[in-house]
Amino acid sequence: MVEKYTAYYKSKIGYIKILSTKSNILSVNFVKTKKGKNSDIRILKQCLKQLDEYFRGHRRKFSVDIALYGTDFQKSVWRQLQKIPFAHTVSYKDIARAIRNKNAVRAVGSANNKNKIVIIVPCHRVIGSDGKLVGYGGGLWRKKWLLSHEKNVRSTRYSRKPAG
Repeated sequence: MVEKYTAYYKSKIGYIKILSTKSNILSVNFVKTKKGKNSDIRILKQCLKQLDEYFRGHRRKFSVDIALYGTDFQKSVWRQLQKIPFAHTVSYKDIARAIRNKNAVRAVGSANNKNKIVIIVPCHRVIGSDGKLVGYGGGLWRKKWLLSHEKNVRSTRYSRKPAG
């Protein structure tokens, strides 16, 4: 059995629990409280740093190693989510078309809902075809905050180039 390690990041919108092996991030999810100490593992430190850069507006793309576990269909959706540009949104229908399965809109929604690596695999960037915010496991208020944060970062010029 593979040993797993945990760390927590306190963001502006709540605690984020990160679960990893020694070499890959397994999950990144919002939780109500922090339970325990952060493990002193390189991959977790890298993930914490990148999350901090994201929330400070200095990171637009993540480079931490992740492991996607799910069906082939789910993994195809999650890989497509990673292609959505920072501060942009697409519909579930757009994702279905991109994975060449235009009739799989509901299945795309289901796969999006099963994403265990939020923010890094940016499921918050998927909206309804009518432009409305729909479905986000962390709560629609967080989805709204994340999209607003990215829009604000995109429109702000920094004296240094953002990471990622």
